[in-house]
Parts: sequence; C-alpha cells; structure tokens
Amino acid sequence: MQNIYMIDFIDMVYMLLPVGLVGYLYFRWCGDVKTVLYAHVRMLVQLLAIGYLLVYIFKADRSWLVLFVVTVMLVAASSISMRAVKPKAKYYYLISLSAIGITVVVNLFLITQGVLKISPRYNPTYVIPLAGMIFSVSMNAVALASERFEKEREEKSLIEARSIAFQTALIPVLNSLFAVGLVSLPGMMTGQILSGVDPMIAVRYQIVVMLMLFASAGMASAIYLWLITKIER
Repeated sequence: MQNIYMIDFIDMVYMLLPVGLVGYLYFRWCGDVKTVLYAHVRMLVQLLAIGYLLVYIFKADRSWLVLFVVTVMLVAASSISMRAVKPKAKYYYLISLSAIGITVVVNLFLITQGVLKISPRYNPTYVIPLAGMIFSVSMNAVALASERFEKEREEKSLIEARSIAFQTALIPVLNSLFAVGLVSLPGMMTGQILSGVDPMIAVRYQIVVMLMLFASAGMASAIYLWLITKIER
C-alpha cells in the first residue's frame, strides 16, 4: 500500500479557488463577507495552533495535559452549541455543558477502554482525536435541538417541541448512516486507507466511529432536551 502523500502549504492554494467562489456568492447573495472570512481565518489559526500543541502533548505524555485539552474542548463546544439560542439565559450554557460532558465521558470511556483497550488510559494519540469527534457531533446535535426546540415551543407543548427537536438533531447523523459506504467514505476511513491501512481494518474502525457518533448525538441532544424541559415546566 502507498503511504499518504505529503501536502505542502503552497499546494493548499489550489483549494482557495472554489472557496473564493463560494465566498463571492455568499457576499453577492447574502451581503456578508465578514462571516466567511472570519470563519476561515479562525479555522486556520485554530488548526495550526492545535497542530503544534498536539506535537507537544504527544511528546510530553502527561495525563493532566490531556485533561486540560479535553476540558477546553468541552467549554468551547458548549458555548458554540448555544450560539443560535435567544434569549440566552445562563442556565442554557450549564445544561449544554452537562449534556455534552456526560456524553463525552460515557462514550469516550466505552470506546477507549471497551473497544480499543488503550494503555495508558489517557493516551493522547487516541483520547484527543476521539474526544474531538464526540464533541463535534454532540455540539451540532445540541445546537440543532436547542434552536428547533425554541421555535416549536412557541406553538406547541413542551413535550411536542422536545420530540420534534430530537428528531431534528438526529437528521445529520442519520443521513450519514444512510450514506456511508454508498455515497461517501468518511474522513477517518479515507485517512486510514490513504495512509496504507487495510480497507477491512479501516471499515471496522469506521463502524465503531459511526456507532459512537450516533450515540453521542442522540445522548447529548436527549439529555439537553430532557433537562431544558424539566426546567421550563
């Protein structure tokens, strides 16, 4: 199998062509270019920063560093998930923090200790990337659930609003389950194949990841909606 190709920074310029086109259309149709520009600049800064940070963390091999990174990710994910909720009461953030936190602890423990059985338990090579996947899908699920819940509760009961919001939160991950292997090869599987891993091994990893993502999205949105429903009654 061929090893993964190295990507030079200068070669990344090619991808600026379609990005620039979409940015131009966003400006012409939506009258806003700052959001797209800010999002890409922030993405570049964050990824470069985390790249250098991970190099240091992997070499240091300290459990407290891994805990610190995961905690920062939790706070950031909880905050971002509440961007679309208005009005923003403080307890919204606490509920999001609780929902995402519980989800990450449960699913991260199951996959690292039950499935992969990694040692040491805080191994940053596994814990941080897997935690990032769980945070990402949980954050998006809570964001969708909270936004839809706030809209539906204006016309429907809290229970009806919760049901609709829960369904909405799971649409992206359900679509991913329907499409995986047929429409798309997910990022983790693609990355492993490009780096020379046997496709069947990559498939098994991807199955575990898809199960983890569905469970995480469902748990995070369900906990959030259950807690917000209890408080709002």
